This record gives sequence, structure tokens and C-alpha cells, in this order.
Amino acid sequence: MTDFYGRCADILKRKKLWLLDMDGTIYNENEIFDGTLDFLQQIKDHGGRYIFITNNSSKSVNDYVEKVTRMGIQAGFEDFYTSSQATAMYIRENYPGQTVYCMGTRSLVTELRESGLTVVTEPDENASIVLIGFDTENTSEKIRNTCIMLGRDVVYLATNPDLVCPVSFGFIPDCGSMSIMLKNATGKEPFFIGKPEPIMVDCVLKNTGCLPEEAVIVGDRLYTDIATGKNAGVDAVCVLSGEATLSDIEEGDIKPDFLFRDVKEIWEKLR
Repeated sequence: MTDFYGRCADILKRKKLWLLDMDGTIYNENEIFDGTLDFLQQIKDHGGRYIFITNNSSKSVNDYVEKVTRMGIQAGFEDFYTSSQATAMYIRENYPGQTVYCMGTRSLVTELRESGLTVVTEPDENASIVLIGFDTENTSEKIRNTCIMLGRDVVYLATNPDLVCPVSFGFIPDCGSMSIMLKNATGKEPFFIGKPEPIMVDCVLKNTGCLPEEAVIVGDRLYTDIATGKNAGVDAVCVLSGEATLSDIEEGDIKPDFLFRDVKEIWEKLR
């Protein structure tokens, strides 16, 4: 088995845990990529497991379960780990009992509250943490309120650093771009929780009992997915079906362990 560059990729045949990005990797917005279902079934047929790890905090895990089920993918709540979940865990462990002001979707706010956090969506003097996510429901009023909160002495967090999210016609600004907008207005930058921080991968490895050498991460972004693999000590596969281009890989500093055109090619090579 060889990858795009002809490198031997036989090690992938022995992986037990596949950590899969979603947007740009297994689907584009609401369109599942050709070969995705075959690829996922192949993992299961060989005794492996797949878990979707996504930086996209605009949807809750329940939303994702419903979305992939409509696409024909077999997955339950336990098959996902999102930047929203990682953020909730990070806040509970590092800032217990503190109130969070959140600029995010209703799904994100609901998920954070269900995790046990106290979350407000309007300026509040009791809030000591400002959190921003990939807010597909953003408004000028939300942006103004967030700038008000960032004018105070608060902890500033963001769910993920992705600059763009792939959609049917190209890309739209993601959380990373929203943080740049807010920096231009306030001068403040957040600490990012999601990929490329190894938090999400470390949690999944702990929960599944898998060793880093037994896992592989597959994604379309160099500065999040592939960098996460490097930071977590897990082999990283880049696919060219999303954000990263061949020139990005050849000219950039972050190099994947293996490169394939898409998950369909991985499936074909694994056969």
C-alpha cells in the first residue's frame, strides 16, 4: 500500500482507531463524499473503530448524530468528540464554578449548559470567561456584546482556530477568522481549545484505551488536523478533498505522514 507520493503506508492496515475530521474530509456541508461509506465499513470489517473529531462547534453532538445518520453513516453519541466537548471539559477542570459569556450558536450554548456550566449570552458582570465558537448565527449585536465583555478583565477562550469552513460553494469564515475580527477591535487574542491542541486526541485515547501508535488521524487541514497528530504523537493522514492543497503541503512546514486524494483512495488502497 502506497500513498500519493509512493511512500509505503502498510502501517495503516494495522490501525485500530481512526480519528476522522468531518468537514472537508468525509463530507462537504450536506454532501457526503464518494467512498466515505465504503471506507467506514471497511474500518469496522477489519475490527477497527472510527471516532469523528471535529473543530466545528456550531452543532451539538446530537445535531451531528442526526446529520450523519441522514447521510447513511452509522454513528452514535459515543462516536464523536468535538471542540465543544473539549472546551466544556477544559473550563470545568480549570475554571470550576465560573460563569461563561458565550458568542456561539444556540446548539453550543445548550451543550455547554447541559455539561454543567453556567452560560450567559448577554453582557454580565458575573461572567469571568469569554468564549467564542464558530457562530453561524452571528449578529452585529452579538459582536458588539462580545467586544463589551472583552473590555473587562476576563479569561478569553475560543473553541477552535480554523480560519474557514468548507461549504458547497467554497468557504465561509470560521472561528479563527472571527477571533481575528475581534482582535482588530479589542486587541485581544483567545486561547484555542480544539485542534491543533492535543486535548481532543488525548481524551479519545484515554476513553478508548488505545495507544497513540494504534491510532491515526485523517483530515484536510495542515494547521489543525495534521498538527494535532504531531502534537499528540499520532500518525496523521492528509486528504486533498478540503482546505489543504498540494502546494500548501510542499511549501509549508507541517508535513503529514501520508497523503491521499480523498478517503475513497484510502479505502481503495486498504483493499
